[in-house]
Amino acid sequence: MALAPEEIERYARHLVLREVGGPGQGRLKAARVLVIGAGGLGAPLIQYLAAAGIGTLGVVDDDIVSLSNLQRQVIHGTPDLGRPKVESAAEAVARLNPHVRFVAHPERITAETAADLAGQYDVVADGSDNFATRYAVSDACFHAKRPLVTAALGQFDGSLTTIRAHEAGPDGRPNPTYRCLFPNPPPPGSVPPCAEAGVLGALAGVMGSLMAMEVIRAVAGFGEPLVGRLLMVDARSMRFETLHYAWDEANPLSGTAA
Repeated sequence: MALAPEEIERYARHLVLREVGGPGQGRLKAARVLVIGAGGLGAPLIQYLAAAGIGTLGVVDDDIVSLSNLQRQVIHGTPDLGRPKVESAAEAVARLNPHVRFVAHPERITAETAADLAGQYDVVADGSDNFATRYAVSDACFHAKRPLVTAALGQFDGSLTTIRAHEAGPDGRPNPTYRCLFPNPPPPGSVPPCAEAGVLGALAGVMGSLMAMEVIRAVAGFGEPLVGRLLMVDARSMRFETLHYAWDEANPLSGTAA
């Protein structure tokens, strides 16, 4: 897509990158990206996607801004208390980049709505905080044949991977699904929610920014995505490690018995 003169100046640092350039920035402008959640992960993710020039940015969230959010959900501010997060995020995006079209989805993701929404976008980024949503979104992306960037936060740790389960790898084997990585959710009550366990605010910024990197990579087409690799971040020791995982023929989506 052609860039206006103001956009050429705005994205000048992208345009001089050989791996992005004009064609890559054009792909960013043409892209439609869906972000699940405008919270700890979604806040920095939305900001960097808007700054990068994603043409259409859809955000799904049914929550309102509360005071305890502001320690990490940096897209919202004190004046936004009590407002729907999608409204606060929409205003922040408009201030940051008027060339981005913001689409608010003030609803909670279910298996049915995930299936409908995934097909409307080119890439999905899941920053939700529960396994039910993660499974619903990952299944929907598989059926809609959409790339999925998904991340999770702990107290001082985070993880990130990219799922392209609708495609095959260089060896011809299917790429792994989210269910290949996590066949079953953890037992109820074994993973305490953020409100009980706590979370380091700046860690959400790190992981959300890494999510934005993977989304931009998926759209612009540079480098090697985290397909079949789980990036794990330990903020206590500032250690980054990568776990490799592969297609499981027993998975219910693309396995031999699917």
